[in-house]
Amino acid sequence: MPGKLVLSAAAVLIILGSAALAADSVYPNDPVSLASGRELAEIHCAACHAVAAGDVSAQAGAPAFRDLSKMYPLDSLEEPLAEGIVTGHDGMPEFAFEPDDIDAFLGYLSTIQTN
Repeated sequence: MPGKLVLSAAAVLIILGSAALAADSVYPNDPVSLASGRELAEIHCAACHAVAAGDVSAQAGAPAFRDLSKMYPLDSLEEPLAEGIVTGHDGMPEFAFEPDDIDAFLGYLSTIQTN
């Protein structure tokens, strides 16, 4: 019986901890949104950038998405994603995301950031 109590207490702590982390995020972090955000990154960005937690950028000099928060606050990307990202280098496609796609994309990015 004491073992079951310890397991139950541990499960409650895990659930509460997960809920607290989710409450801190301003972007959706449900599995469907995260999958959508990752898919957007893979479709639009993976030809050059590392878009997963452990891959390598295909284009030299293209920052890995897991390191973006070291360079910019992620929420500063909302407006450029909505209006179309314009960069100073050739080859980067211009695209603009819809609001729900921006939230999903930034939600996904927030889950892969390195410390």
